[in-house]
Amino acid sequence: MRQKQVYKSPVAAMLWSIALPGLGQLYNRDYIPAFLLLALEFLVNYFSNLNLAILFSFNGKLLQAHEVIDYRWGLFYPAVYGFAIWQAYNHAKHIVQKMEGEEAPKRTYFTGCLFGMVIGMDLGIFWHDLTLFGEIRFLAFLDFPVHNGLVWGVLGAIIGSIIEKLSYRKQRSSRTYRPN
Repeated sequence: MRQKQVYKSPVAAMLWSIALPGLGQLYNRDYIPAFLLLALEFLVNYFSNLNLAILFSFNGKLLQAHEVIDYRWGLFYPAVYGFAIWQAYNHAKHIVQKMEGEEAPKRTYFTGCLFGMVIGMDLGIFWHDLTLFGEIRFLAFLDFPVHNGLVWGVLGAIIGSIIEKLSYRKQRSSRTYRPN
């Protein structure tokens, strides 16, 4: 027996995945990716000590955060996080489009933003110990992986969004222009 499609808010799916990768997929009733993402979330968090690094960072114990994190595992986290958000939003959008009678999704959303966020967070984690951050007083908070990853992630998301919008604008203008 086929179940009736239930409306799924793309924003709600995205927010659930921001809270914890995999929850947006559970919200969408997309169970296989949900459990895979939840497993990856816990695996990467456990082996990278990311939660301890976050706890130490936000309690002002920045040196302890720097010492406790395992960067080999920590570099995987932005990809899991970004993909979970992207997939949850776009899958919910696809559900809504199917309910409205549209066959295939016309496009994906937030691809540039989340791809930029993942690259930015990875670069932030990778570049957290540049000597420049220790020498310039107001940049000293960037000497630690969590803060630097967040700052570079936001910058990457902004740049990715701009690139994506310019790309879609260029595609639309090239489709509408028809020389005689």
